Amino acid sequence: MDHRTRGRARRGPRPPVKSLRRVTLAVAIAVVVFDQITKHWALNALGDGHTIDIVGSLRFNLAFNTGMAFAKGQGIGPIIAVVGVIVVAYLLVGLRRNTMPGAVLVGLVAGGATGNIIDRLFRGDAWLQGAVVDFIDLQWWPIFNIADAAIVLGAGALVVASLLPEKIATSGDDGSVSDDKVGGTP
Repeated sequence: MDHRTRGRARRGPRPPVKSLRRVTLAVAIAVVVFDQITKHWALNALGDGHTIDIVGSLRFNLAFNTGMAFAKGQGIGPIIAVVGVIVVAYLLVGLRRNTMPGAVLVGLVAGGATGNIIDRLFRGDAWLQGAVVDFIDLQWWPIFNIADAAIVLGAGALVVASLLPEKIATSGDDGSVSDDKVGGTP
């Protein structure tokens, strides 16, 4: 056995690609559902300009974003929506996911992007003219939503995993090493 198969043999076989795709899809769907439910709640509970203080600087405060992250690029929503669809398609179809953590992280990013794309498609006067519903307000950071949080968490963890030396990123509980990367990027 060489060093690549030795680590895998101790940890068991890698999950089948079909199983990892199902995990990615399940996580993405869960994020979209949770995101859309919370946005529906925010529209109903905060639509009259009402703000709900939670704890410290955290409050719920309704805002609409026609731009991209951190309210940059206001008015280019259609372009952002098209790019978002391409990114989600790549994440779900084209990106290799070799590990369960990689599959979960890709699902977070894809689900978050899809949640915001839904807003752009259906929450406006015309198709692709919608604004993203944001409502989580820390008062010292741009207002965001569940989809944004999923994107930042998933993408951030994928970036960190890709920067780790391969031996650290993929070592097993027993110290064995395989050639798989945590994020599963090519």
